[in-house]
Amino acid sequence: MRIDGRENNQLREIKFTHNFTKHALGSVLTEFGDTKVIVTASAELKKPKWMDENDNRGWVTAEYSLLPASTNTRCKRERDKISGRTQEIQRLIGRSLRACVDLEKMSGVTITIDADVIQADGGTRTASICGGFLALRDAVDKLLESGDLKENPIIEPIGAISIGIVDGEIKLDLNYAEDSHARVDSNVVLTQSGKIVDFQTTSEGAPYEFERMVELFNIAKSGIDTIIKMY
Repeated sequence: MRIDGRENNQLREIKFTHNFTKHALGSVLTEFGDTKVIVTASAELKKPKWMDENDNRGWVTAEYSLLPASTNTRCKRERDKISGRTQEIQRLIGRSLRACVDLEKMSGVTITIDADVIQADGGTRTASICGGFLALRDAVDKLLESGDLKENPIIEPIGAISIGIVDGEIKLDLNYAEDSHARVDSNVVLTQSGKIVDFQTTSEGAPYEFERMVELFNIAKSGIDTIIKMY
């Protein structure tokens, strides 16, 4: 039994509240236990400036922010230069969401996902991906309704979860206390059909066995399957 009373393979309580803000095309308050992220989707009817004029794809990108009072010690706003950690996370969110859409069906449309962490207790990046998919889907529905998109570009849902080895045991959906002293720390992003979008796994101490990695992946997949069913 874990410090919050869960079994090792048990997710935290997960909740998605749609239309959380008024103006965004899609907005979802995403809660994984005590981790809370407001994820919004905005659209521009143009391609990114860097994209070649002959490129007919649309684009999905992401920005991530850990807000000042989201942790027990105030973190500064990243106004002028974002940290390496923030860059890594928002790139992960962006490429994960692009993996579940056909960009050819988004010609002339750029969707930006903003993930703002208002309370952090581990798993902020994976919560942002799950909420990001739902905000993206809501935005796509509105763009189809308005006629700005002619076809639904979403191929299939994606989900994400953290998992690790803590005190010698594999534990799913780590909170901060577990994550901070995990021997192995992993983040898994999968499509609904089980295709791998991202599988990051790092040993923080001694190396670990291949068989344990496979077990980590399989338990994470079970967790992601459960999350996607909540969509």
